[in-house]
Amino acid sequence: MPDLTLTTFDWVPEMPRGLVRDLRVRWALEEATLPYRVASTPFGDRGPTHLAHQPFGQVPWLTDGDLSIFESGAILLHLGALSAKLMPSDPRGRSESTKWVFAALNSVEMASLPWSMFKFTGSDDGSPAAKFVDGFLKIRLKHLEPVLAGREWLAGSFSVADILMADVLRPVDRFDGLADHPACRAYLARATARPAFAKAHADQMAHFAAADAKRRAD
Repeated sequence: MPDLTLTTFDWVPEMPRGLVRDLRVRWALEEATLPYRVASTPFGDRGPTHLAHQPFGQVPWLTDGDLSIFESGAILLHLGALSAKLMPSDPRGRSESTKWVFAALNSVEMASLPWSMFKFTGSDDGSPAAKFVDGFLKIRLKHLEPVLAGREWLAGSFSVADILMADVLRPVDRFDGLADHPACRAYLARATARPAFAKAHADQMAHFAAADAKRRAD
């Protein structure tokens, strides 16, 4: 049995499927061809056992032997240390990948997540708050666009930074938020065309579909 175990929810509603963040970890594991298993934690009962691994009651978390790691960025950096397919081996390349990991999570996702939530909840109503969120995302994409226009991948070769940046951009593209940013859109298309992404996405969707079938049977 592999030492790597990815834990995600046993079930989620339809709307977030395909976007639950265990996808990022599945994608990295598939890119690196690291053996792993998937475990489930109840969506509706986030009790002490769950909180011992993920203190905010979220998913995913990864166990590697006696290590338990939460937050998708931390998990991907851990996996990057296990596989050169996920992180450049030279110091400069590792530094480049690491800084773009944090840029994806701290500079881009902090703008893309509230924008996407406004879209998902139908709150994009032209209010001052909605306009602020929209403008904030546009500023971030404006600065990201020339970076992605000048390179195939963020750190030279494909790395965990690309997994995170692409996944951060996916919900924006879902609501056509990349329409005025062709380099961002082309970058996302390159990333999600990778077989490892297709496998990870299909596996997540199958996981929750199986949960639907179990709930109907029960």
